[in-house]
Amino acid sequence: MAGKPFRGNPVPVSDLATAILDPVLRKRTGISVGLIQSWDEIVGERLAGSCRPEKIQWPRRMREEDPFEPAVLIVACEGLAALHIQHQSSEIIGRVNAFLGFAAIGRIRIVQKPIAGVARKARPVLRALSQQEKAKLAHTVEAIEDEGLRASLERLGATVLGSQK
Repeated sequence: MAGKPFRGNPVPVSDLATAILDPVLRKRTGISVGLIQSWDEIVGERLAGSCRPEKIQWPRRMREEDPFEPAVLIVACEGLAALHIQHQSSEIIGRVNAFLGFAAIGRIRIVQKPIAGVARKARPVLRALSQQEKAKLAHTVEAIEDEGLRASLERLGATVLGSQK
């Protein structure tokens, strides 16, 4: 190995790749790697497989003192996903703005085209709970008065316990 020996803590390759790709993506598309990686959490698992953020288009400011105007998020999607994106656009705008930390996006423009390379995460197969685990879970949530909340928490607990080996 030529040069100086490595000194310091090891760094994950993903951090190095993000450090290299993030400035390039920001300059060309206005989008960060973090937004792309978090897209399935922003739009939901169902939509994430058939759409992706393409670009953030910022309005031109002629002078520095011109007022701030929010950008347009360009989303590429396939077929029926365009309709879902259109109906959920205000919610998606809110989630993207929350992710970015300020009101950066004002509207969404949809571009229909094939989405290649979007890999779907396979849902984990949950094991069946034992009678003892079911009883313990039911006992844990029995004090909750709201039936809907109790049922949701019981499903969450079953998912957590079922995913443990």
